[in-house]
Amino acid sequence: MKRLLRRLSRTVAAAEDGGPAAAPRQVRTKKGKGVPEGHVPVCVGEEGGPVERFAVRAELLGEPAFAALLRRAAQEYGYAHPGALRIPCPAAEFRCLLLRLSDGDPAATSC
Repeated sequence: MKRLLRRLSRTVAAAEDGGPAAAPRQVRTKKGKGVPEGHVPVCVGEEGGPVERFAVRAELLGEPAFAALLRRAAQEYGYAHPGALRIPCPAAEFRCLLLRLSDGDPAATSC
């Protein structure tokens, strides 16, 4: 019991100092790759082309620009597609969209 209390107190102290216990929790997927808590794994790429994997903040899924991509994915793959969320879009365009949404300006067209 004393060992458990010591270990917990060290964990709390490390979290307060910004140590390793303060790092975002990783959620394991089937392939063993971690996705930070509060994120969704998304595979992006056009049919027959290379596919890139992204960890997207869950709050971005409700943005109108992202919702349009989700509708497009539903039309292409349906709602029962197994595995990670798959979006039929060039990875470069998706990366640009993520940057715009992260900056808080979904209407920007600088990409």
